[in-house]
Amino acid sequence: MLKKVFLAILITLLTLTDVRAQMLAASTELSSDLLMMPSFGFEMVTGERTTLGISVLGTNKPWGKDVKAIALQPELRYYFSGRPMNHEFIGFGALASNYDITWAGKIYEGSSIGGGLIFGYVLALSKRINLDFHAGFAAIFYRQKEYFVGDHYDTEYPTDGVISTNAHGYTLLPTRIGVSLTYILK
Repeated sequence: MLKKVFLAILITLLTLTDVRAQMLAASTELSSDLLMMPSFGFEMVTGERTTLGISVLGTNKPWGKDVKAIALQPELRYYFSGRPMNHEFIGFGALASNYDITWAGKIYEGSSIGGGLIFGYVLALSKRINLDFHAGFAAIFYRQKEYFVGDHYDTEYPTDGVISTNAHGYTLLPTRIGVSLTYILK
């Protein structure tokens, strides 16, 4: 399911924009990099006040903790200054993720998808380098296997050998909170 979501978002991003001579920037989320969840993103100007961006982040056993995750975060931003990638903005962001986390004696293995609002401020450090301060929240739908470490599902396996999800629901979570370093490519 997650692969289909990634493909649908990618196709949407590619068909929404005209790629001739647009300003394009590459970025990394400094706050997630510090948390050992490396990220990389692109943002492209789509109008006089709008940009379309996509970020990918992931981790595998940061600081020796049993955490594996990958996420894709597309977003559409509207800049109030009249110039994209400059000053205050508000936007809509989406999230699709896949994770396998062991935390406080429990294992959470599943995927999530959602959307919400993001707001922030872009500070130009030079002609090509910006700092992007942002925060947002989203309604997230998750579907996961949730069980205690050491639980045995030997008798509960279906005939195909896969444990079905046993937890799902919606929650409101903060997303894209941090500071990004952005380099304007063209």
